[in-house]
Amino acid sequence: MRGGSLPTHERRWASDTIPAKTILSSTTSPGTDSNSAEEFVEVTLDLQDDDTIILRSVEPATVISVDDGADTPASASRSPNIKRTSSNILRQFSQELKAEAVAKAKQFSQELKAELRKFSWGHGHATQAITGFDSALAARALRKQRAQLDRTRSGAQKALRGLRFISNNKANAWEEVENNFNKLAKDGFLFRSDFAQCIGMKDSKEFALEMFDALSRRRRLKVEKISKDELYEYWSQITDQSFDSRLQIFFDMVDKNEDGRITEAEVKEIIMLSASANKLSRLKEQAEEYAALIMEELDPERLGYIELWQLETLLLQKDTYLSYSQALSYTSQALSQNLQGLRKKSRIRRMSTKLLYYLEENWKRIWVVSLWIMIMIGLFTWKFFQYKQKNAFKVMGYCLLTAKGAGETLKFNMALVLLPVCRNTITWLRSTKLGLFVPFDDNINFHKTIAAAIVIGVILHAGNHLACDFPRLIKSSTNNYELLIHDFGSHKPTYVDLVKGPEGITGILMVICMTIAFILATKWFRRNLIKLPKPFDRITGFNAFWYSHHLFVIVYILLIVHGVLLYLVHMWYLKTTWMYLAVPVLLYAGERTLRFLRSGFYAVRLLKVAIYPGGVLTLQMSKPPQFRYKSGQYMFVQCPAVSPFEWHPFSITSAPGDDYLSVHIRQLGDWTQELRRLFSKVCEPPVAGKSGLLRADETTKKSLPKLLIDGPYGAPAQDYRKYDVLLLVGLGIGATPFISILKDLLNNIVKMEEQAVSNSCQVMNSSRTSDLSIGSNDSTTPNRVSPKRKKTLKTTNAYFYWVTREQGSFDWFKGVMNEVAELDQRGVIEMHNYLTSVYEEGDARSALITMVQALNHAKNGVDIVSGTRVRTHFARPKWKKVLSKLSSKHCNARIGVFYCGAPVLAKELSKLCYEFNQKGSTKFEFHKEHF
Repeated sequence: MRGGSLPTHERRWASDTIPAKTILSSTTSPGTDSNSAEEFVEVTLDLQDDDTIILRSVEPATVISVDDGADTPASASRSPNIKRTSSNILRQFSQELKAEAVAKAKQFSQELKAELRKFSWGHGHATQAITGFDSALAARALRKQRAQLDRTRSGAQKALRGLRFISNNKANAWEEVENNFNKLAKDGFLFRSDFAQCIGMKDSKEFALEMFDALSRRRRLKVEKISKDELYEYWSQITDQSFDSRLQIFFDMVDKNEDGRITEAEVKEIIMLSASANKLSRLKEQAEEYAALIMEELDPERLGYIELWQLETLLLQKDTYLSYSQALSYTSQALSQNLQGLRKKSRIRRMSTKLLYYLEENWKRIWVVSLWIMIMIGLFTWKFFQYKQKNAFKVMGYCLLTAKGAGETLKFNMALVLLPVCRNTITWLRSTKLGLFVPFDDNINFHKTIAAAIVIGVILHAGNHLACDFPRLIKSSTNNYELLIHDFGSHKPTYVDLVKGPEGITGILMVICMTIAFILATKWFRRNLIKLPKPFDRITGFNAFWYSHHLFVIVYILLIVHGVLLYLVHMWYLKTTWMYLAVPVLLYAGERTLRFLRSGFYAVRLLKVAIYPGGVLTLQMSKPPQFRYKSGQYMFVQCPAVSPFEWHPFSITSAPGDDYLSVHIRQLGDWTQELRRLFSKVCEPPVAGKSGLLRADETTKKSLPKLLIDGPYGAPAQDYRKYDVLLLVGLGIGATPFISILKDLLNNIVKMEEQAVSNSCQVMNSSRTSDLSIGSNDSTTPNRVSPKRKKTLKTTNAYFYWVTREQGSFDWFKGVMNEVAELDQRGVIEMHNYLTSVYEEGDARSALITMVQALNHAKNGVDIVSGTRVRTHFARPKWKKVLSKLSSKHCNARIGVFYCGAPVLAKELSKLCYEFNQKGSTKFEFHKEHF
C-alpha cells in the first residue's frame, strides 16, 4: 500500500512504505475519553531510512493528553529522537491494533477458562491452575526482558546476519525476477504456482509457496495471482536486509492463524517443509520428535506456544549449542607467516618463487620425464643418422629417416608402457629407497603419457611409410632402384605389393587394434559420458575399455612379427624389436600369472553383506593369513558369476589390525550394477529391531556368490604416517581409502593409551622398589636403565572432511564415525561431514534444521542428519578457510593432503596448497588417488 488511509484490520510491517515526512508517535493515545486509561495502548514503531516502519510492541499505556500539531516531550524510557503526533492515520492504526489485541485477549481468556473448567476437579483446583498460569506468564515475561537485554549486549545485528530467503544477492537480481515475470505472467498477472520459479526458488517450490501465502496474509488477502507491482512489494520484503523483517516473515510462515503464537503442530509443519526443501526424507519421519524438542527448549513454562522473541532467542543462542572444533588462536609466528605472504614482491622475485616452488613440488616428475624424453631423442637421432648412411636414403629421402627414427621410439615406448601397470612390482618398489626419487603414485598418468607418445610415433612411422617413402620408391628410376634390389627383389614392387606384404599387413592391423583400444580408453567412452543408441551403447563403459585393452596381446604378437620381417634389415641381431620387449613382456606376463595363482590361493569367505542407500554394496570377507596390507591401499575384486575375466580395483576400508577385509562398492557402471543385482537376490529383508537394510551373512539360507581377490596394491594414501598432520578429503564414495586410515589411527590411539597406562604402572612400581632399596643398598649403586620406549606415531592430528550429496550416504560408515568419536578422547581425529543438498547455514530454508540440529546434539549428542556423533555441516566447505586454520594451528608442520574424488576439486585443493606453501612455514603436500 502506498499512501492513503489504512483499510480496516490491515497490519503494517517492515518494508511497507508510508508517505514521506510522516511523524511517528511512541505513545499515541487513540480515544476521546481521558478517564478511560484502560482502553489505551502504547505502540512502539521504528522508522527506517527507506520510509518503512517496524512494529516493536503493543502494550497498555496511561492517559497522556496530546494536542494536534504540538510536540510533547518523549517518555524517559524512550529514545529522545522519536517524535509524537496525533495524526489521524496513526490514531486509526492504533485503534485497530488495540481492538485486535483486546479481541484476541478476550478470546484467549475465554478459551483458557473453558479449558480450566473442563479439566479441573473443583473450584479450588481451578483457582490453583489460574495462579500457576499467572506464574508461568510472569516467568516468561522475565525471560523476555533478559533476552532483549542479551540481544542488546551481544550485538544482534552482527550475530544475526543469516536467515536469507534468496541466495542470489546480485545488484541486478530484481531485473532477473522481472524478466521471469514477463515470461511467466498471463494477462499481466503471476500465478501462485509460478512464484517459486519467478523468484529463483524452483528447487524449493513448497517453501516458496508458503512464503507467498504468508506475505499475502499480511494484507488480509488470499490470492492466486499478483501483479508486477505486488511482486515488487513481495520481493522488497523478501530481500530486506533487516533481520527483524526476515525473522517476521519466517514467523508468519509458521503462524498461519495469525495469533502471534506458534504451537507444536505448527513447528512440526515447518520442520517437514524445511526437510522437503533440503531433500531430507528421514527428517520428515522424526518431525514430531524434533518439534517437541524445540517446544521443550523454548517453552519451559509449558504454555503450549512460543512467540517471536523466543524464536529470535534460539537463533541468537545457536552458537552456544554448537561445539565445532575451532582452530587455535593465531600465534605471532602464524600471523607473521600470513603477513609475509601479503607483502608485495617484485615481479622477478614472484616468478623466481613460483619457479622454485614448482621445482620443489615436481622435481621427481621432471627428472623422470626429462630422462624419458632424452632417451627418445637419442634413439630417434641414432636411427636417423644410421639410415642416412644406407642406399635406401638416396631413393626414399628423409621420409625414411623420420619413419625409422619414430619406429625406434615406438619399440622403446611399447616396451615401457607395460611397466607402469605392473602393479605388484610398483607396490614393492615404492617401499624401497627408490620411492624417494621416483613418483610411483603417478604410474597411471605416466602410462597415459607414454600412450600419447605412441600415438605420435605411429602417425610419424606409418604416415611417412604410406604417404612418402613408399610412393618415392615406386616412382624411382631404374638406376636408383638398382640400389635396393637386394632388399625388394629384382622386380620393382607396386604400392599394393608393399601394403599387402607381411610388413604392411601387420602394421595396418596393429594401427587398427591400437586405434580401437585408444578410443575406448578415453574418459568419454570409459565413463559412459557419450550416450549412443542401442546396440552401439555396448561399446561404452568399463567393460568395453577392459576387453578392448586386451587387443594389445594381438598387437604385441604382430609387433614381433613386424619387427622380424623387415625390408631393409636382414641380420637377426640387427632386428631389435624383440630385445626391447623381452623383459617388460615377461615381467607383465609374470604379474598376470601371479594374479591368477594368487586369486585361487587367497580364498575368501563372505562374512557379511549389506546394501546401503545410494546403491552402495558392502562386502565383509575373511582375511587370508598371508594377506598383509597398509591402510590406504586397494585390492582387485572379481566375481566369476558376473564376469570370469574382469578385475576391478576397490579401496580397502578395514584396518590392518582387523581380522577381516571389507570393501564398499558403489553402483557406477555396468559391472557394479550387475554385482549389486546379484547380491540383492541373496540378501534378506530386515528383521525386527534392525535397520531397514538388505543384509546377508553366513547364516543366510541362500548361498552367497563366490569372490576372488588380488592385492594389496600401493596407493598414495598408504604413506600417511610420514606426515605430522593429515587432511583427508573424500567426495561421496571417495571416502573409502580414508576410512581404513581412521580405523588404523584409532587402533594406534588405543594402543598408545594402553602403553601409557602400562608405562605409568611400571614407573610407579620401579619408584617403590627404589624407595625400598635406598635403605638396604649402598648409595653408589647405579640406577637401573628405564625400559626402551616404543616408537610413537609421528602423526599428531588428522582432519577428515567428507562431502556428499545424499543423507543416506552417512549410513555407509556410521559405525566407524561413532567409534572414533567415542574412543578419541584426546581429539587426535577431527571429523567433518558436509551435506551439499542442504542450503548453507544462514539460509531460511535450513534455519530451523540448524536449530534442531544444535539442540539435539547438545542434549543427546547425536546429529539429526547423519545419525552419528559427528555433526553435519551444510553446503560445501570453504577450503581456503580450512587450510588457513590448519596453517595457523600447526605452524612449521608438514601436512599431507590426501584427496579422492572428482578432478575439479583436486585442481582447487592443489592450487590452494601451492598458495599457502608460499605464505609461510607450514607445508602442504597434495596427493590424489589414482586407479
